[in-house]
Amino acid sequence: MRPVQTKKSDRFGLVRPGVEAHTLGINSVQQLLEQCGITAVIADANVCSAIDRPHLSESVSDVEQWLRVHRITMLGFSYRLDPEQGADFFAHWTHHLKERRLFVEQGGPLRGLFFAGLPQACELVCNRVPEVSGVFAGDETPSETLAVLGIETTWVPSEISGGIAYDEARLAFGRDLIRGGGHLAIKPVDRSGYKEFGTGRDTLIARLHDARRRGLPPVMRAHVGPFLPDREEAVRLFVDWTRRLAASGHLDVLSIGTSQLTQSDFGNDWGDRPNGGGVPINSPAEYEQVWNAARPMLVRTYAGTRDVPALARIHEDTLNIAWHALSLWWFCRIDGRGPNPLSDNLREHVEALRFIASTGKPFEPNVPHHFAFRGADDVTYIVSAFLAAKLAKKLGIRHLVLQNMLNTPRYIWGVQDMAKSRAMLRLIRQLEDDRFTVILQPRGGLDYFSHDQEKAKAQLAAVTALMDDIEPADPLSPPMIHVVSYSEGSHLADPPVIDESIQITRFALEEYRRLRKKGDVDDMTDHVEVRLRMTDLLEQARTIITAIESNVPDPYSADGFYRIFADGFLPVPYLWECRQDFIKATQWRTKASGGVIKVVDETGAVISAADRVRFILDQARADGAS
Repeated sequence: MRPVQTKKSDRFGLVRPGVEAHTLGINSVQQLLEQCGITAVIADANVCSAIDRPHLSESVSDVEQWLRVHRITMLGFSYRLDPEQGADFFAHWTHHLKERRLFVEQGGPLRGLFFAGLPQACELVCNRVPEVSGVFAGDETPSETLAVLGIETTWVPSEISGGIAYDEARLAFGRDLIRGGGHLAIKPVDRSGYKEFGTGRDTLIARLHDARRRGLPPVMRAHVGPFLPDREEAVRLFVDWTRRLAASGHLDVLSIGTSQLTQSDFGNDWGDRPNGGGVPINSPAEYEQVWNAARPMLVRTYAGTRDVPALARIHEDTLNIAWHALSLWWFCRIDGRGPNPLSDNLREHVEALRFIASTGKPFEPNVPHHFAFRGADDVTYIVSAFLAAKLAKKLGIRHLVLQNMLNTPRYIWGVQDMAKSRAMLRLIRQLEDDRFTVILQPRGGLDYFSHDQEKAKAQLAAVTALMDDIEPADPLSPPMIHVVSYSEGSHLADPPVIDESIQITRFALEEYRRLRKKGDVDDMTDHVEVRLRMTDLLEQARTIITAIESNVPDPYSADGFYRIFADGFLPVPYLWECRQDFIKATQWRTKASGGVIKVVDETGAVISAADRVRFILDQARADGAS
């Protein structure tokens, strides 16, 4: 490897194969470079197409011309598909660059060469391509990114460095905590202080009330779902894991990670169809077996992707399910996760919500992070959560579990995540009354955790600190945490990993609060940047919600939710299924900038919520006139 020090005069070129669709990582690096005063040029579609064809001499010529025209001195190459192919691909292009004598030691312009890919690809590149200056496995913080690029941190402007400093401080807190090993001494919480505990009459609300009354730590939920090729063996293993988790006592809510076929074809003959991962439960008796093994934990599981109300009833009858989670717009044809077209999916979800309301059980909208997965901006994250909450209240739901997936996408900075969380909470809590309550349930992001296990443990502690900073003045917030196991970035979590992840989370929460009380960490209660960003997000979200409620007939209904999506009120530029059916939803552009995700025009300028609404309504009028 040949590390380099970046100069202010350097010009970065960022390229990717045309077949690699996701660009948030490249956009994030471009923004970071430009904020440091360094020019960064993202390759256009023609150059990306040329990158796809390294075997053609005209492709190599096109890339060389692009490098010379834009006076590129540092080249960054992204390939996040197959690791072996990625390393070979990068090696081929490095060979072509050398053949064209494009490196500075050959008299060419290139001083540095960087590669971004999956962890295994990065290892292969380091072994096979000695010319590489640095690699990015996808888990780097902004500060770590600058270090790999050889950029002085003093070049970062103060309004950016504050956000980076907060994230670095939390990660340093996490490293120190894991290094000390104090989390391993954390003991299970005795939650048997109410008579329904562990029985068929136990509920999430009863457990939360007991925790509040006795000042206990947050209720801990974790996702569990081993998969083996043999279905019956996989179910037996899961039941064994369930018993082990129940016996250790750290986990409060067992969240069953069922297979795709469990969700779409429960009770049917699956034949030799693939499950797609997860525990392949396929009968009410197997659910009952899990419930018995789980005592005294509460249990919940995925909703169905077909016959949604029917499977909700089965979950109620067999699991005394702690709460139901529905995805409303998602887990259907538009994301490839289910067979229902969007309109049918929404109607089934509304019917299922009516049933859930009749049981008195809480409901979790498994919604906003699915918009974020598909490129939605921060305002859309908030708006989609509010719409789901208001629909639930209208249909009679009394308790809303508000899952808030932090670090999604991972390019979001902590201070911005905090502002987004506070804005979402403030907006949705305005719906609260004596018949509707909101239960905050934060969690780490799916793609946040490093493949390096020690770093991932530190990240788990760091994101726990962020959870506490959402409402730092409230010792009872968050009341419940969805613990994402630290092994998420490398392998499936088994009971020991799940238990240690809970220990890390609980110890991090205790230690962070102790340090804040001593004044050793910043009190983020009234952080100026967070407050200003929260206020802006609230204003923009209310603008879009008002437009929806004023222009969409019966917005809080299945037909209303379909119209909201189809009319483009909820941008999803990275929706790959059914794009032609929902052109208005996919027509938007979004960009990561300064740790936030915003809707932008073709020049990269931010589009305000008011301008978005104006454009949507103009389109609707034009469609009506035609």
